[in-house]
Amino acid sequence: MNKLIAVLVASRLTASTALAEGLRTATLDVTNMDCAVCPITVRKALERVPGVTAAKVDFASKRAEVVFDPKKASVTH
Repeated sequence: MNKLIAVLVASRLTASTALAEGLRTATLDVTNMDCAVCPITVRKALERVPGVTAAKVDFASKRAEVVFDPKKASVTH
């Protein structure tokens, strides 16, 4: 779990755009994913963040796309 937190903290924002209803999307670089289970673990952790409405994690590109309410969550790097 500490490794997961370190991965998420080390992630950086690469793009953000506005969506309907004031939601935003962010594409995060998620480094250090080294097994097929990592994307599942990262996705579940992101979905538990208050304000996150959706998360999709791709192992091949080592990126996560997160849809969130900027009033409840933010992306910092």
